[in-house]
Amino acid sequence: MIENYLLWGIGIAFGVMLLVMLGQRIRIAYPIFLTVAGLLISFIPGIPTFQVDPSIVFLIFLPPILFEAAWNTSWKDFLRFRRPILGLAFGLVFLTSIVVAYLSSNMIPGITVAMGFLLGGINSPPDAVAATSILKHLKIPKRTLSILEGESLINDASSLIVMKFALAAILTGQFVMQEAIGNFFVMAIMGALVGLIVAFLLMLIFRILPTTSDIDTIFTLITPYIMYIVAEHFHYSGVLAVVTGGLVMSYNSNRFQTHTTRIQAVNVWSTIIFLMNAFIFILIGLQMPGIIDEMSPEAIKSGLGYAVIIGGAIVLTRFVWTFTWTYLPPLLFKSIRKKDKHLDWREPFILSLAAMRGVVSLAGALAIPLALPSGEAFPHRDMIIFVTFIIILLTLVGQGLLLPIILKYIDIKEVGATMSEEEQETRILWKLKRIALHTLDKNYSEEVQKYSLVNNRKMQLQADLELLENRLKCINNSFHGDAVKSVTEIRREIIKEQRKLLSELRRMDEFDDSVLRKQELSLDLDEAKITGFQH
Repeated sequence: MIENYLLWGIGIAFGVMLLVMLGQRIRIAYPIFLTVAGLLISFIPGIPTFQVDPSIVFLIFLPPILFEAAWNTSWKDFLRFRRPILGLAFGLVFLTSIVVAYLSSNMIPGITVAMGFLLGGINSPPDAVAATSILKHLKIPKRTLSILEGESLINDASSLIVMKFALAAILTGQFVMQEAIGNFFVMAIMGALVGLIVAFLLMLIFRILPTTSDIDTIFTLITPYIMYIVAEHFHYSGVLAVVTGGLVMSYNSNRFQTHTTRIQAVNVWSTIIFLMNAFIFILIGLQMPGIIDEMSPEAIKSGLGYAVIIGGAIVLTRFVWTFTWTYLPPLLFKSIRKKDKHLDWREPFILSLAAMRGVVSLAGALAIPLALPSGEAFPHRDMIIFVTFIIILLTLVGQGLLLPIILKYIDIKEVGATMSEEEQETRILWKLKRIALHTLDKNYSEEVQKYSLVNNRKMQLQADLELLENRLKCINNSFHGDAVKSVTEIRREIIKEQRKLLSELRRMDEFDDSVLRKQELSLDLDEAKITGFQH
């Protein structure tokens, strides 16, 4: 039995990775390609029906995905763009839920307003993985991407809270607005507090007890589950607990993690999160037959129409809210007008279009109970799940494929950036070299005079400083994108030739393998500085 499960797991992982590579070959973002592929595979005769327990999606997949996103989010950017982020994460989620609630209750026979709020809460949060995987290879301003990433951290929490209240109203038949608002703030604030407490306790343990990079990495893997489970146990927001704790631990990572832990954890986390996301998106497609089997042909036909109308209303609501939230506050408040001097219609347009639905919406729909407390079947459960799936499919495939095409024709530029990334990197390196030279002169002046190797290090730092100063002059005098691209290509070509030389040296007996591996790692780090840790 165990061998069968193992073979199934290996087979699925192998198939998913082949599909991802095929998607890269034809240049389609893997969330889109895997969803469509899963849908097509599910209709092949003999393929077993996959039923996903929504509690598994929420518990197993959601905490680490949110934690990794929070860890890689810039706290400075989050605070800098807090107005658009909070507006999208809370205001838009509630407005979308209201629009879907009243639209669906007036359009779908038998759907009450409470059921409409449930449908709205399920379909209000965009999927962060789909958006970032599509946008990361496209030309898009850092500000726009930061807003999308910041929104994705919080909108899952607000939408799940809306779902909980709507579900409670359906199951109990009672809903008090004042009580719901009060409970919302309690769940949100206490969830964030739980994340802070767990984060500080774990950081204290890291600093007091001796650890290794392996232990630290394993701790980071279980940390989001601790935060999520503790918060949910006390009926607070587990999502906000994970997000808050992840932001705090990321900001303070240099205080409790070693350099080896950070290098190791980055690679471990990127692999695990990529695998989780790949599984999730193909499972979205594989769910379709199980959903359709529970519905009549007439219900399927009606559901398609409902999904198109509701999905269109969701997209339109986002456009209206995003443009209103972008332009109205600066008109009303002078302080905001001073900060947002460079308003451009392209940014709210991209923010509106880059809002595909995904795993949270699917898991929320599947989490609807089968029966009411009275024992009766949950009304219109199949229709809500079917409409949600079609909305996911339409937004993920439709908007996901449309977005890269539109970005080619929209000349969207970085606004408000005082320094290019190249200049920022050079200035930081200059400061690091400068403090290193200052430390040598202040604390090791005798060693510099006494030992030739230490003196050599000082001369190297002085030479590096001169080169960096010259580099800054070149950037300021003739900086343009083509020059940076050319320099990057040259650096990569040089590293490529250095790797060839290392391969030749490995076939000789002159140098030890351990020393050659160390130099190869140095080249890996040099190349990572150019390209980043590509996923």
